[in-house]
Amino acid sequence: MGNAVVHFEVGAADDGPLVEFYGEVFGWGLQGFSGGGYTMIDTRGGGGINGGIGKSQTGEPWSTFYVETDDLQAMLDKANSLGGTTVMPVTDFGGAVTIAMFNDLDGLLVGLVRAAAEPSQGDEPTPSAGSGAPVTWFEVMGSDAARTQQFYADLFGWTVDNSGFPGYATVDTGTGRGIQGGIGGGEEARWATIYASVADMDRTLSRVEKLGGSRVSDPGLSALKSAARAAIYGAIAADDHMETGVFRDPAGNVFGVYHH
Repeated sequence: MGNAVVHFEVGAADDGPLVEFYGEVFGWGLQGFSGGGYTMIDTRGGGGINGGIGKSQTGEPWSTFYVETDDLQAMLDKANSLGGTTVMPVTDFGGAVTIAMFNDLDGLLVGLVRAAAEPSQGDEPTPSAGSGAPVTWFEVMGSDAARTQQFYADLFGWTVDNSGFPGYATVDTGTGRGIQGGIGGGEEARWATIYASVADMDRTLSRVEKLGGSRVSDPGLSALKSAARAAIYGAIAADDHMETGVFRDPAGNVFGVYHH
């Protein structure tokens, strides 16, 4: 069994504007900790995963997803042995949560979070029902698709299906928990991020721009994903009207959106 993707996170030197930005863009429920510095996100999407918005201790912004493991140090060691680099050592935040972070082969940031002793679907707070945009997909885009796919398959035990189209593969974490995703590469895009499902792509991206964000334009990536969908799903892909897009928030973090 692989490791589940169970949480996402964005942050900046000044987290306040990001809290306002994401609340406005996606209609998320936001609950700050006393003393500031971190805000929990309930997407209110009725499915997918929840997340958080943090205050950067280094001044650098970040966006990423967190993968659950029962042995953080062993997973960090394994990531390093495969060519990754530790960014944050195993850190216990007052007993509330224990995390670590590493950079992959392309320097893309990924988080690790300690699993409960006997993880089940009810261990982490799930998104409540509501009108918010659910976060239901993760994505890694590296410089070399095959290399990136192999790294994550070896590290987390994920099933990476690139038989249909090597440039972009679907990922099954094999856990039945959290969210699934895709891993690709070879295009200009470089990121490890997550995607929210929205009702109207143009309206959402226009709101992003109005609130200080910007659209990411990468025609090569769009063509890659279209080719991958056609290869994997055949004629079905031509009829399902899938739209995807990526933006940068006011701090420069990458975040994805899609409409199906």
